[in-house]
Amino acid sequence: MTRRVIARWLENDRYRHLGDIVQGTENPEYRIAVDIRAATDAPIDLSLAFVSSLLTAMTFFGVLWSVGGSLTLQIFGRSVTFPGYLVLGVIVYSGAVSMLMILVGHRMTSVIEHMNQSEAEFRASVDAFHLDAGSDEPGPNDDEKRSTMLLRLTVVVVWWRALCGQLMRTTSISHGNLLLAPVVGWLLCVPKYLSGAMTLGEVTQSAAAFVTVQGAFNWLVDNYQRLADWRSSVHRVGSLLFALDQLEAKETASPKTAGPETSDQEIATGQPPPDSATGKPPPSQSWSPARINHARGTSPSLADGR
Repeated sequence: MTRRVIARWLENDRYRHLGDIVQGTENPEYRIAVDIRAATDAPIDLSLAFVSSLLTAMTFFGVLWSVGGSLTLQIFGRSVTFPGYLVLGVIVYSGAVSMLMILVGHRMTSVIEHMNQSEAEFRASVDAFHLDAGSDEPGPNDDEKRSTMLLRLTVVVVWWRALCGQLMRTTSISHGNLLLAPVVGWLLCVPKYLSGAMTLGEVTQSAAAFVTVQGAFNWLVDNYQRLADWRSSVHRVGSLLFALDQLEAKETASPKTAGPETSDQEIATGQPPPDSATGKPPPSQSWSPARINHARGTSPSLADGR
């Protein structure tokens, strides 16, 4: 994929016109070198983690259903039975934790994208000093380059702090879930234990199965940061590809017009053909030797020796 994007980026000097077409395609070299790798590598790891969570959930789902059994409660004088109530409980609990994670970390994708862009701009400002690396004297724009570099470093620090805030919130959710899930599993087993329908060993087994299934269902919670990082890279690469598509469409809509054709007589003699009305060659239109040799190499008839 990187080769294809580079080929499209360099074709017809499109890299010179990206900023004029679509805003948000700055520093395409960073997008090509870093974001394409993140956008293509992350789905493999995330897919493997999802398959592992799915197999774990399928394995312990039956254990949780059979060991937990049904729960009968008296609600407004009527007996209501919940079959496989531990399974229902783990689904509700996992859904609540996942929704809380999405609510708390909904800005993480945008923050990561802005931080990556600010880092790319900071690297570009540092690379600008390499242009004058061979000179012993300071360049006329060194002060401006230095101020630009420090300004972009400040922007990097701002977005880094914003990302740290997002990571603290999402980490509190994921680690809090690790502590709370066993407690919820035990609490769900308490009614049946107090009624004598479940032994202490069955309570321990049910709580352990509850934690295992809940961990499998919380794939989103465990991989939320990686998902946000992947989504930001995909968006940055998608913006670059969209800009290249627009450049290609613009080139197709306005093709270059071909110049006037050159006759074999012009190539052989180095002079344009005579005017049809006067019979004399036009003045001041003689060709240079380099132009004659170039035309002779491209003329079909003269290239064959005719």
